[in-house]
Amino acid sequence: MPPESNKQDINYQRLADSIRLWANELGFQQAGISDIELGEHEQFLQQWVDAGFHGDMDYMYKHGSKRSHPEELVPGTIRVISVRMDYWPKQAREAENVLEDPVTAYISRYALGRDYHKVLRSKLKKLAAKIQQQIGEFGFRVFVDSAPVLEKALAEKAGLGWIGKHSNVINEKAGSLFFLGELYTDLPLPTDKPAINHCGTCNTCIKCCPTQAIVAPYKVDARRCISYLTIELRGSVPLEFRPLIGNRIYGCDDCQLVCPWNRFSENSNENDFLPRHQLDTATLIELFNWDEMTFLQRTEGSAIRRIGYECWIRNIAIALGNSEKTTPVITALEKRVHDTSELICEHVQWALQHLNRND
Repeated sequence: MPPESNKQDINYQRLADSIRLWANELGFQQAGISDIELGEHEQFLQQWVDAGFHGDMDYMYKHGSKRSHPEELVPGTIRVISVRMDYWPKQAREAENVLEDPVTAYISRYALGRDYHKVLRSKLKKLAAKIQQQIGEFGFRVFVDSAPVLEKALAEKAGLGWIGKHSNVINEKAGSLFFLGELYTDLPLPTDKPAINHCGTCNTCIKCCPTQAIVAPYKVDARRCISYLTIELRGSVPLEFRPLIGNRIYGCDDCQLVCPWNRFSENSNENDFLPRHQLDTATLIELFNWDEMTFLQRTEGSAIRRIGYECWIRNIAIALGNSEKTTPVITALEKRVHDTSELICEHVQWALQHLNRND
Protein backbone atom coordinates (compact mmCIF):
# COMPACT_ATOMS: atom_id res chain seq x y z
CA MET A 1 0.00 0.00 0.00
CA PRO A 2 1.21 3.59 -0.64
CA PRO A 3 2.27 5.79 2.28
CA GLU A 4 -0.58 7.23 4.29
CA SER A 5 -1.59 10.64 3.00
CA ASN A 6 -3.12 13.52 4.91
CA LYS A 7 -6.82 12.70 5.21
CA GLN A 8 -7.67 14.50 8.43
CA ASP A 9 -10.59 16.26 6.81
CA ILE A 10 -12.38 13.07 5.76
CA ASN A 11 -15.67 12.26 7.43
CA TYR A 12 -15.21 8.48 7.66
CA GLN A 13 -18.74 7.78 8.84
CA ARG A 14 -20.12 9.56 5.81
CA LEU A 15 -17.62 7.75 3.61
CA ALA A 16 -18.68 4.38 5.04
CA ASP A 17 -22.32 5.19 4.29
CA SER A 18 -21.34 6.16 0.75
CA ILE A 19 -19.40 2.93 0.28
CA ARG A 20 -22.50 0.90 1.13
CA LEU A 21 -24.54 2.95 -1.33
CA TRP A 22 -21.95 2.62 -4.10
CA ALA A 23 -21.70 -1.12 -3.50
CA ASN A 24 -25.46 -1.46 -4.01
CA GLU A 25 -25.27 0.62 -7.18
CA LEU A 26 -22.57 -1.70 -8.52
CA GLY A 27 -24.75 -4.77 -8.00
CA PHE A 28 -23.71 -5.99 -4.57
CA GLN A 29 -26.60 -6.76 -2.24
CA GLN A 30 -24.70 -5.65 0.86
CA ALA A 31 -21.38 -4.24 2.07
CA GLY A 32 -19.98 -4.20 5.58
CA ILE A 33 -16.79 -3.09 7.30
CA SER A 34 -14.72 -4.97 9.85
CA ASP A 35 -11.47 -4.67 11.74
CA ILE A 36 -8.74 -7.27 11.20
CA GLU A 37 -8.75 -9.10 14.55
CA LEU A 38 -9.24 -12.78 13.66
CA GLY A 39 -7.66 -14.55 16.61
CA GLU A 40 -10.59 -16.85 17.36
CA HIS A 41 -10.92 -17.87 13.72
CA GLU A 42 -7.18 -18.41 13.47
CA GLN A 43 -7.38 -21.02 16.24
CA PHE A 44 -10.32 -22.77 14.56
CA LEU A 45 -8.45 -22.87 11.23
CA GLN A 46 -5.36 -24.35 12.86
CA GLN A 47 -7.41 -27.06 14.58
CA TRP A 48 -9.16 -27.83 11.29
CA VAL A 49 -5.86 -28.18 9.44
CA ASP A 50 -4.30 -30.22 12.26
CA ALA A 51 -7.19 -32.67 11.94
CA GLY A 52 -6.37 -33.11 8.25
CA PHE A 53 -9.80 -31.91 7.17
CA HIS A 54 -8.24 -29.78 4.41
CA GLY A 55 -7.27 -32.85 2.39
CA ASP A 56 -4.99 -31.92 -0.52
CA MET A 57 -5.72 -28.20 -0.19
CA ASP A 58 -2.23 -27.29 0.96
CA TYR A 59 -2.94 -23.64 0.25
CA MET A 60 -5.03 -23.59 3.43
CA TYR A 61 -1.86 -23.54 5.52
CA LYS A 62 1.16 -22.88 3.33
CA HIS A 63 0.85 -19.08 3.64
CA GLY A 64 1.39 -19.26 7.37
CA SER A 65 -0.36 -16.57 9.40
CA LYS A 66 -1.15 -14.31 6.41
CA ARG A 67 -4.63 -15.82 6.12
CA SER A 68 -5.63 -14.71 9.61
CA HIS A 69 -3.53 -11.53 9.70
CA PRO A 70 -4.60 -9.24 6.86
CA GLU A 71 -1.89 -6.74 7.79
CA GLU A 72 0.73 -9.38 6.96
CA LEU A 73 -0.78 -10.16 3.58
CA VAL A 74 -1.18 -6.48 2.69
CA PRO A 75 0.95 -4.22 4.92
CA GLY A 76 -0.95 -1.17 6.13
CA THR A 77 -4.35 -2.87 6.20
CA ILE A 78 -6.50 -1.85 9.16
CA ARG A 79 -10.01 -2.42 7.75
CA VAL A 80 -11.72 -4.82 5.39
CA ILE A 81 -14.73 -3.91 3.29
CA SER A 82 -16.67 -7.14 2.66
CA VAL A 83 -19.39 -7.45 0.04
CA ARG A 84 -21.86 -10.11 -0.96
CA MET A 85 -23.64 -10.77 -4.24
CA ASP A 86 -26.54 -13.15 -4.89
CA TYR A 87 -25.72 -15.80 -7.50
CA TRP A 88 -28.72 -18.14 -7.86
CA PRO A 89 -29.57 -17.93 -11.61
CA LYS A 90 -33.23 -17.12 -12.10
CA GLN A 91 -33.57 -18.94 -15.43
CA ALA A 92 -31.88 -22.20 -14.43
CA ARG A 93 -33.77 -25.48 -14.24
CA GLU A 94 -34.89 -26.27 -10.69
CA ALA A 95 -31.98 -27.81 -8.78
CA GLU A 96 -34.10 -30.48 -7.12
CA ASN A 97 -35.49 -31.60 -10.48
CA VAL A 98 -31.99 -32.06 -11.88
CA LEU A 99 -30.81 -33.99 -8.83
CA GLU A 100 -33.76 -36.35 -9.19
CA ASP A 101 -32.99 -36.98 -12.87
CA PRO A 102 -30.12 -39.51 -13.06
CA VAL A 103 -29.39 -38.85 -16.75
CA THR A 104 -28.95 -35.09 -16.33
CA ALA A 105 -25.70 -33.55 -15.08
CA TYR A 106 -25.88 -31.53 -11.88
CA ILE A 107 -23.52 -28.55 -11.70
CA SER A 108 -23.50 -26.37 -8.62
CA ARG A 109 -25.68 -23.37 -9.44
CA TYR A 110 -22.90 -20.86 -8.78
CA ALA A 111 -20.86 -22.26 -11.67
CA LEU A 112 -23.46 -22.26 -14.45
CA GLY A 113 -22.51 -18.83 -15.73
CA ARG A 114 -19.46 -16.61 -15.89
CA ASP A 115 -16.62 -17.08 -13.42
CA TYR A 116 -17.61 -15.20 -10.27
CA HIS A 117 -13.99 -14.28 -9.59
CA LYS A 118 -14.01 -12.09 -12.69
CA VAL A 119 -17.43 -10.57 -12.03
CA LEU A 120 -16.85 -9.57 -8.41
CA ARG A 121 -13.25 -8.48 -8.90
CA SER A 122 -14.28 -6.07 -11.65
CA LYS A 123 -17.00 -4.55 -9.48
CA LEU A 124 -14.73 -4.28 -6.42
CA LYS A 125 -12.17 -2.41 -8.50
CA LYS A 126 -14.93 -0.01 -9.55
CA LEU A 127 -15.86 0.44 -5.90
CA ALA A 128 -12.25 1.29 -5.08
CA ALA A 129 -12.21 3.75 -7.96
CA LYS A 130 -15.32 5.50 -6.59
CA ILE A 131 -13.68 5.82 -3.19
CA GLN A 132 -10.58 7.21 -4.83
CA GLN A 133 -12.60 9.78 -6.75
CA GLN A 134 -14.09 10.90 -3.45
CA ILE A 135 -11.00 11.11 -1.24
CA GLY A 136 -7.97 10.74 -3.49
CA GLU A 137 -5.30 8.06 -3.41
CA PHE A 138 -5.59 5.45 -0.66
CA GLY A 139 -4.19 1.99 0.01
CA PHE A 140 -6.28 -0.99 -1.05
CA ARG A 141 -6.21 -4.44 -2.58
CA VAL A 142 -9.06 -6.49 -4.00
CA PHE A 143 -9.66 -10.16 -3.22
CA VAL A 144 -12.24 -12.65 -4.49
CA ASP A 145 -11.48 -16.14 -3.23
CA SER A 146 -8.03 -15.76 -4.76
CA ALA A 147 -5.56 -15.41 -1.89
CA PRO A 148 -5.10 -16.47 1.74
CA VAL A 149 -8.12 -14.59 3.07
CA LEU A 150 -10.54 -15.72 5.80
CA GLU A 151 -13.44 -14.33 3.81
CA LYS A 152 -16.21 -16.00 5.80
CA ALA A 153 -14.83 -14.80 9.13
CA LEU A 154 -14.44 -11.28 7.76
CA ALA A 155 -17.97 -11.33 6.36
CA GLU A 156 -19.30 -12.40 9.74
CA LYS A 157 -17.40 -9.60 11.50
CA ALA A 158 -18.71 -7.12 8.91
CA GLY A 159 -22.31 -8.11 9.65
CA LEU A 160 -23.04 -9.80 6.32
CA GLY A 161 -24.13 -13.01 8.04
CA TRP A 162 -23.03 -15.74 10.41
CA ILE A 163 -21.05 -18.87 9.59
CA GLY A 164 -23.60 -21.69 9.61
CA LYS A 165 -23.21 -25.29 10.68
CA HIS A 166 -22.42 -26.19 7.05
CA SER A 167 -19.59 -23.58 7.12
CA ASN A 168 -21.29 -21.23 4.64
CA VAL A 169 -22.25 -17.68 5.55
CA ILE A 170 -25.99 -17.19 6.20
CA ASN A 171 -27.81 -13.89 6.16
CA GLU A 172 -31.13 -13.82 8.05
CA LYS A 173 -32.77 -11.81 5.26
CA ALA A 174 -31.08 -13.40 2.25
CA GLY A 175 -30.06 -16.97 3.05
CA SER A 176 -26.66 -18.21 1.92
CA LEU A 177 -26.72 -18.24 -1.87
CA PHE A 178 -24.24 -15.45 -2.44
CA PHE A 179 -20.58 -14.80 -3.26
CA LEU A 180 -18.17 -12.88 -1.06
CA GLY A 181 -15.45 -10.40 -1.94
CA GLU A 182 -13.11 -8.14 0.00
CA LEU A 183 -11.38 -4.81 -0.25
CA TYR A 184 -8.43 -4.57 2.14
CA THR A 185 -7.78 -0.94 2.98
CA ASP A 186 -5.73 1.43 5.14
CA LEU A 187 -8.73 3.73 5.75
CA PRO A 188 -9.82 3.99 9.43
CA LEU A 189 -13.48 3.43 8.63
CA PRO A 190 -16.05 2.80 11.40
CA THR A 191 -16.83 -0.90 11.68
CA ASP A 192 -20.15 -2.75 11.63
CA LYS A 193 -21.50 -5.03 14.32
CA PRO A 194 -20.76 -8.73 13.76
CA ALA A 195 -23.68 -10.92 12.73
CA ILE A 196 -25.45 -13.02 15.37
CA ASN A 197 -25.72 -16.78 14.86
CA HIS A 198 -29.30 -17.95 14.27
CA CYS A 199 -28.79 -21.65 13.45
CA GLY A 200 -30.22 -22.65 16.81
CA THR A 201 -30.89 -26.36 17.18
CA CYS A 202 -31.39 -26.94 13.45
CA ASN A 203 -29.22 -29.74 12.06
CA THR A 204 -30.90 -30.13 8.67
CA CYS A 205 -27.72 -29.47 6.70
CA ILE A 206 -25.79 -32.05 8.73
CA LYS A 207 -28.43 -34.73 8.20
CA CYS A 208 -28.82 -34.14 4.46
CA CYS A 209 -25.16 -34.25 3.41
CA PRO A 210 -24.85 -37.22 1.00
CA THR A 211 -21.37 -38.13 2.26
CA GLN A 212 -21.75 -37.00 5.88
CA ALA A 213 -18.99 -34.44 5.36
CA ILE A 214 -20.31 -32.15 8.12
CA VAL A 215 -18.75 -34.23 10.88
CA ALA A 216 -19.90 -31.85 13.63
CA PRO A 217 -21.70 -28.50 13.75
CA TYR A 218 -19.53 -25.89 12.01
CA LYS A 219 -16.92 -28.52 11.09
CA VAL A 220 -16.62 -29.90 7.55
CA ASP A 221 -14.20 -32.68 6.62
CA ALA A 222 -13.37 -31.56 3.09
CA ARG A 223 -12.08 -35.03 2.23
CA ARG A 224 -15.68 -36.26 2.36
CA CYS A 225 -17.29 -33.24 0.71
CA ILE A 226 -18.59 -33.67 -2.85
CA SER A 227 -17.49 -30.15 -3.73
CA TYR A 228 -13.95 -31.06 -2.72
CA LEU A 229 -14.06 -34.45 -4.44
CA THR A 230 -15.28 -33.04 -7.75
CA ILE A 231 -13.37 -29.74 -7.79
CA GLU A 232 -10.31 -29.73 -5.54
CA LEU A 233 -9.23 -33.38 -5.69
CA ARG A 234 -7.03 -34.11 -8.69
CA GLY A 235 -6.55 -37.84 -8.23
CA SER A 236 -8.77 -40.86 -7.82
CA VAL A 237 -12.06 -40.37 -6.01
CA PRO A 238 -12.25 -42.81 -3.05
CA LEU A 239 -14.47 -45.80 -3.85
CA GLU A 240 -16.68 -45.29 -0.81
CA PHE A 241 -17.88 -41.90 -2.04
CA ARG A 242 -18.47 -42.63 -5.72
CA PRO A 243 -22.00 -44.07 -5.37
CA LEU A 244 -22.95 -41.19 -3.05
CA ILE A 245 -21.98 -38.51 -5.57
CA GLY A 246 -24.99 -39.31 -7.74
CA ASN A 247 -25.18 -37.07 -10.81
CA ARG A 248 -23.21 -34.20 -9.25
CA ILE A 249 -20.32 -33.51 -11.62
CA TYR A 250 -19.18 -30.13 -10.29
CA GLY A 251 -19.82 -29.14 -6.72
CA CYS A 252 -22.81 -29.81 -4.46
CA ASP A 253 -25.59 -27.56 -3.16
CA ASP A 254 -27.47 -30.01 -0.94
CA CYS A 255 -26.68 -28.42 2.42
CA GLN A 256 -27.89 -25.07 1.14
CA LEU A 257 -30.93 -26.42 -0.65
CA VAL A 258 -32.33 -27.69 2.66
CA CYS A 259 -31.35 -24.69 4.79
CA PRO A 260 -34.53 -23.02 6.13
CA TRP A 261 -32.94 -19.58 5.82
CA ASN A 262 -32.79 -19.90 2.04
CA ARG A 263 -36.54 -19.36 1.88
CA PHE A 264 -35.48 -15.71 2.03
CA SER A 265 -32.90 -15.97 -0.76
CA GLU A 266 -33.39 -14.04 -3.98
CA ASN A 267 -32.50 -14.95 -7.54
CA SER A 268 -29.58 -13.04 -8.98
CA ASN A 269 -30.16 -10.05 -11.24
CA GLU A 270 -26.65 -10.42 -12.65
CA ASN A 271 -26.84 -11.57 -16.28
CA ASP A 272 -23.30 -12.95 -16.09
CA PHE A 273 -24.58 -15.67 -13.77
CA LEU A 274 -27.21 -16.97 -16.21
CA PRO A 275 -26.55 -20.55 -17.43
CA ARG A 276 -24.26 -20.93 -20.42
CA HIS A 277 -24.35 -23.70 -23.03
CA GLN A 278 -27.47 -25.21 -21.43
CA LEU A 279 -25.35 -26.47 -18.53
CA ASP A 280 -28.43 -26.52 -16.30
CA THR A 281 -30.19 -29.03 -18.56
CA ALA A 282 -27.37 -30.93 -20.31
CA THR A 283 -27.34 -34.71 -20.08
CA LEU A 284 -24.37 -36.62 -18.74
CA ILE A 285 -23.77 -38.26 -22.11
CA GLU A 286 -23.73 -34.91 -23.91
CA LEU A 287 -21.01 -33.57 -21.62
CA PHE A 288 -19.12 -36.87 -21.54
CA ASN A 289 -18.80 -36.70 -25.32
CA TRP A 290 -17.05 -33.34 -25.27
CA ASP A 291 -13.48 -33.56 -26.51
CA GLU A 292 -10.86 -31.40 -24.82
CA MET A 293 -11.16 -28.58 -27.36
CA THR A 294 -14.92 -28.41 -26.82
CA PHE A 295 -14.39 -28.39 -23.06
CA LEU A 296 -11.95 -25.48 -23.31
CA GLN A 297 -14.23 -23.53 -25.64
CA ARG A 298 -17.40 -23.99 -23.60
CA THR A 299 -15.79 -23.35 -20.23
CA GLU A 300 -13.98 -20.21 -21.34
CA GLY A 301 -14.60 -17.55 -18.70
CA SER A 302 -16.15 -20.17 -16.41
CA ALA A 303 -15.10 -21.35 -12.96
CA ILE A 304 -15.44 -24.92 -14.25
CA ARG A 305 -12.33 -24.69 -16.39
CA ARG A 306 -10.01 -24.74 -13.37
CA ILE A 307 -10.57 -28.46 -12.75
CA GLY A 308 -9.28 -29.36 -16.21
CA TYR A 309 -10.59 -31.76 -18.82
CA GLU A 310 -9.34 -34.95 -17.17
CA CYS A 311 -11.18 -34.32 -13.89
CA TRP A 312 -14.24 -33.18 -15.81
CA ILE A 313 -14.46 -36.55 -17.59
CA ARG A 314 -13.57 -38.39 -14.36
CA ASN A 315 -16.53 -36.76 -12.61
CA ILE A 316 -18.97 -37.51 -15.41
CA ALA A 317 -17.81 -41.13 -15.56
CA ILE A 318 -18.75 -41.51 -11.89
CA ALA A 319 -22.15 -39.92 -12.52
CA LEU A 320 -22.78 -42.21 -15.49
CA GLY A 321 -21.97 -45.15 -13.25
CA ASN A 322 -24.68 -43.90 -10.91
CA SER A 323 -27.22 -43.37 -13.69
CA GLU A 324 -29.36 -45.86 -15.58
CA LYS A 325 -27.98 -48.89 -17.36
CA THR A 326 -29.02 -48.10 -20.92
CA THR A 327 -27.40 -48.84 -24.27
CA PRO A 328 -26.39 -45.20 -24.84
CA VAL A 329 -24.75 -45.01 -21.39
CA ILE A 330 -22.84 -48.28 -21.85
CA THR A 331 -21.77 -47.27 -25.36
CA ALA A 332 -20.50 -43.89 -24.19
CA LEU A 333 -18.48 -45.44 -21.38
CA GLU A 334 -17.05 -48.23 -23.51
CA LYS A 335 -15.65 -45.69 -25.95
CA ARG A 336 -13.36 -44.47 -23.17
CA VAL A 337 -12.32 -47.78 -21.65
CA HIS A 338 -8.89 -47.39 -23.24
CA ASP A 339 -8.53 -43.65 -22.78
CA THR A 340 -4.96 -42.34 -22.71
CA SER A 341 -5.60 -41.05 -19.18
CA GLU A 342 -5.20 -43.71 -16.51
CA LEU A 343 -7.39 -41.64 -14.20
CA ILE A 344 -10.24 -41.61 -16.71
CA CYS A 345 -9.83 -45.32 -17.49
CA GLU A 346 -10.06 -46.22 -13.80
CA HIS A 347 -13.29 -44.32 -13.28
CA VAL A 348 -14.84 -45.52 -16.54
CA GLN A 349 -14.15 -49.12 -15.59
CA TRP A 350 -15.67 -48.52 -12.18
CA ALA A 351 -18.75 -47.00 -13.79
CA LEU A 352 -19.29 -50.04 -16.01
CA GLN A 353 -18.85 -52.39 -13.07
CA HIS A 354 -21.20 -50.34 -10.93
CA LEU A 355 -23.89 -50.39 -13.63
CA ASN A 356 -23.58 -54.16 -13.78
CA ARG A 357 -23.69 -54.64 -10.00
CA ASN A 358 -27.25 -55.99 -10.02
CA ASP A 359 -26.85 -58.34 -12.97
